[in-house]
Amino acid sequence: MSFSAALLQAVSSLLAPCEREAVLGDLTELGSNNWRSIADVLDLYFRRRIVLWKSWRPWLAAFGLAIPLSLTLMGLSVSIAQSGQRWINASILQGVNMTLGPGLALLLSNVVLLLAWSFTGAFVVGSISRRTVRISVALSFLPCAFCLASFRIESLSRFCLLLFMIPAAWGLIRGLHFAHIRLRSAIFLAAIITVLTIPTWTSKGAWLPNWALSWPAWYLVATAAHGTNSRKEHRPWQTS
Repeated sequence: MSFSAALLQAVSSLLAPCEREAVLGDLTELGSNNWRSIADVLDLYFRRRIVLWKSWRPWLAAFGLAIPLSLTLMGLSVSIAQSGQRWINASILQGVNMTLGPGLALLLSNVVLLLAWSFTGAFVVGSISRRTVRISVALSFLPCAFCLASFRIESLSRFCLLLFMIPAAWGLIRGLHFAHIRLRSAIFLAAIITVLTIPTWTSKGAWLPNWALSWPAWYLVATAAHGTNSRKEHRPWQTS
């Protein structure tokens, strides 16, 4: 196989399997050479990608959620790692049992917020931009790569920046498979997040990033409620 033919096969893999053979067959019937076929396939692929970005959803997912969430959650991840390290060191130095005090309560609260914010934010990214999710994920990794390279806290591993990754990956996968979650689960998540952010409402500069991280949870509540109402409209005999 020539280089151009191999390149054509590689480029055609960008297309969906159901249309790949049809496109290649049409190009063969037109008598296009391999280089011309490569250009035509790329033109078709990129025109379809551009059409996707005419909607507001990919823009919100990529630039309104993926990038801001990754930056903010990295900061929270480092804060949790530092707080956990201080609490453990203090407990060891004092030689006392690790009892639940104000420091540990705040640490656990931040851990729950990190898990909930990561899951709900990534869920919304996956649910509103399934066909452009790769770009959203790539954009969220850019600040992560930069921060990993410039991390300078000697007492901590640089990978503490990525504590949010596991719940975020779980939320993204769930969002790709489901448009919304159950209403009760959505309300539970949103309520927990809201209650845990109440102490920051009077803090200068803290309420804005907290609410920026919290709105995806309430978005899930709205979409879950809409989905529930839609199902009831299609089944009018169902009672609430």
